[in-house]
Amino acid sequence: MTAFNILAVVQAGRLEYEALVLAASLAQNSPALAGRLWLAEPQPGPHWPADPRISAPVRAQLEKLGARIVPLENRQFGATYPYGNKIEALGVLPAGEPFLFLDTDTLVLGDLAAVPFDFARPAASMRREGTWPEPPLYGPGYGAIWKSLYDRFGLEFETTLDLTQPDEYWARYLYFNAGWFFGADPAAFGQRFLDWALSVRDDPPEALACQSLDPWLDQVVLPLVIHSFGGGRPGPELAGLDGDVTCHYRTLPLLYARESDAVVATLESVMAPNPIKKLLKDWEPMKRIVYQGRGAKVRALFDRDDLPRREQAIRARIKGAGLWMR
Repeated sequence: MTAFNILAVVQAGRLEYEALVLAASLAQNSPALAGRLWLAEPQPGPHWPADPRISAPVRAQLEKLGARIVPLENRQFGATYPYGNKIEALGVLPAGEPFLFLDTDTLVLGDLAAVPFDFARPAASMRREGTWPEPPLYGPGYGAIWKSLYDRFGLEFETTLDLTQPDEYWARYLYFNAGWFFGADPAAFGQRFLDWALSVRDDPPEALACQSLDPWLDQVVLPLVIHSFGGGRPGPELAGLDGDVTCHYRTLPLLYARESDAVVATLESVMAPNPIKKLLKDWEPMKRIVYQGRGAKVRALFDRDDLPRREQAIRARIKGAGLWMR
């Protein structure tokens, strides 16, 4: 079993409560893990007009659950692009030790120690939709846009293509959800991720002239970094991630709308202990959706065997019923 560190970003508000659920589910369902949960906490400064540090009671409970909370000094990103936290946060981990990054809105369902990670071949979540790019009517198309990025950093492009997918279809091109990703060395991975993200943000290739990079910058650059370290799409051995080992639920209404009975049962069991329940009730979405039963109403709106194909349609139905909260 290879020991590895788990990293997430925590800050005041929604993320601290999500981190509490993440830490509690990790402690409950993956007790044999030979590693530690590191929580990077942004600090007050010029990049944060409001104090991003978490509350003392949640901090104490996270530490009781075994999490190590470390300060994150933002130098490039902050309130204007909080997704950049996951890029800069890699710098808080011990260099040279394998890592798994998880978004805080992740529930651990099973034993992460049993997942056969090959840290020398990084990968990331394929639970994504074709959110980027949005090719303009008269071009450039998907291929030209993505190739311009690979060319920028001297990377080979053709081997990243999924040739089972049609040309100029978004899924042909290497694209991940950044909700989880892993690698062998957070220092090397994080520095390259940061350098390339700044390059694309500050001087995007001409083919990106019509493309939005907010909020997509991290997911645009992540495939390039993973490919540069010899990684790619996750193989079947990693099916437990976004499967029966972890669930990136995104929001509580989406969890109740589309996840399995086992995921719902895990969430509710993790939240049951009184010390955790007392804290989570301070988070309004958790109080109303879980403890006051709105989640059951959301669940009744959907057939898990026949869900709308796009997440946007699921969200719209929940909002139409007056049950959306985040």
